[in-house]
Amino acid sequence: MIFGKIEYLNLLPFHVFMKRYTRSSQQAQSLHYKRGVPSQINESFKTRRVDAAFISSIASASCNCLDLGISAKKEVKSVLLIPGINKLDNESATSNVLAKVLGLEGEVIIGDKALKYYLQNKDEESIDLASLWYEKQRLPFVFARFCYHGKSKKYKKLSNKFLRKSHKLPQYILENSSQRTGISKNDILKYLELIEYKLDAHALLSLKRFLRLAKQL
Repeated sequence: MIFGKIEYLNLLPFHVFMKRYTRSSQQAQSLHYKRGVPSQINESFKTRRVDAAFISSIASASCNCLDLGISAKKEVKSVLLIPGINKLDNESATSNVLAKVLGLEGEVIIGDKALKYYLQNKDEESIDLASLWYEKQRLPFVFARFCYHGKSKKYKKLSNKFLRKSHKLPQYILENSSQRTGISKNDILKYLELIEYKLDAHALLSLKRFLRLAKQL
């Protein structure tokens, strides 16, 4: 299996889980990663260069997907709009569209760099797009879904195991992630408390509404 890997902090628990899930040498040898930012992984999935990945919500409408994804009930802190000159984030797909759906103008920034910006500039004006979506819709926002090509059985098994487990991160993983991003271990843990991986009925309703609004742009 070729898996599309996005190395943002919001997927850190899933990547740790995958290391444990593929401990046997046979599983490890059959798993390969293609790394990239969300917009790149979307394209790789579309062209079948990866078998499974977390796909941006806006690109997932016609894909085979599970009720596993990345969502935020209210604020997320890693998807921001800085008011001013319009500038899209070339790493993003969903968040760029979300800003338009919300009728906002400014610079969109996502991922670890957005979280770092938020933590360093709390007193400056920026808009948390997930928080604003919640204010308007009273629903969580879904940023990505786990999608796959081929038969679903092995992916459903993987998804169910991930969603059933708690995901305590080893200290060395936290330390490495902190050094890589420049974000403290404590702030990483606080951030991950905002992320939901199980897409429940409210999340799926929100996703459906977002895709409908996006089509109207």
